[in-house]
Amino acid sequence: MSLRIGDTAPDFTIATTKGEISLHEWAGDSWVFFFSHPADFTPVCTTEMGRTSQLADEFKKRNTKPLGLSTDTVAEHVKWIDDVNDTQHTDLQFPIVADADHKVAQTFDMIHPGESTTAAVRSVFIIDPAKKIRLMMTYPMSVGRNFDEILRVIDALQTGDKYKIATPADWTPGDQVIIPPSINDDAAKDIFPQGWTTVRPYLRLTDIPKG
Repeated sequence: MSLRIGDTAPDFTIATTKGEISLHEWAGDSWVFFFSHPADFTPVCTTEMGRTSQLADEFKKRNTKPLGLSTDTVAEHVKWIDDVNDTQHTDLQFPIVADADHKVAQTFDMIHPGESTTAAVRSVFIIDPAKKIRLMMTYPMSVGRNFDEILRVIDALQTGDKYKIATPADWTPGDQVIIPPSINDDAAKDIFPQGWTTVRPYLRLTDIPKG
């Protein structure tokens, strides 16, 4: 199955380091940062698991639950978490899916034969509270993820939903945003009473209201 942005994230029930979970029920009304790893006890994965744990407060501020996945067992995950905590100086608390039979990895198209026939590539899925997939990113096995970008994307998606805007290149919170072309000037007057700057008819920049 080929997943696309806007699809409902496939639900699954599976063992994790925090007990058995069903994705949709576990997510509740939160966003989900679902990310996969090739294997336990590998160097890049260890740093990524550690960084996710270090950013626990940042994810919490964004009402976002991290959920890891590796194609190993719960017992192996638990041993690995000790290594992650020791080497990355953290206390990892989020669940890690035990996908030893690759069912979830296959469903989410995380197995790329060009990289490995048994290990998941570094996929990222941002899933919103309606269980819709809002973003997908895939890294090769040898490249660690940029967690500043992951947080930035969550900020951009949540800001867009709240204010009906789009975000320009390299946007970070506090920067100006874009009024989508689908909103004409008459409608924009009600939605954006703070006004805007028209760079081109299709490119209108405005500020996010304070407070």
